[in-house]
Amino acid sequence: MPSNASIILYHTDACHLCELAAELLDTAKVSYRMIDICDDQSLVEEYGIRIPVVKLVAAQTELNWPFDLEALEHFLGA
Repeated sequence: MPSNASIILYHTDACHLCELAAELLDTAKVSYRMIDICDDQSLVEEYGIRIPVVKLVAAQTELNWPFDLEALEHFLGA
């Protein structure tokens, strides 16, 4: 599994899909940082129609919604 500091969940407030993605990350027992894309216009442009998105910082790879626990664990290298 990747280092806990290297996982980002791009989200927005009041996004039910983002809440589901956070629950999946919690179920996978990994730590992650949440970044609200609304705080940065360039993030809105990049992720606005794709959130929630999980990013592995070191590998520069991303997993776009929709995904389930199995797909997330595979992406994380579990």
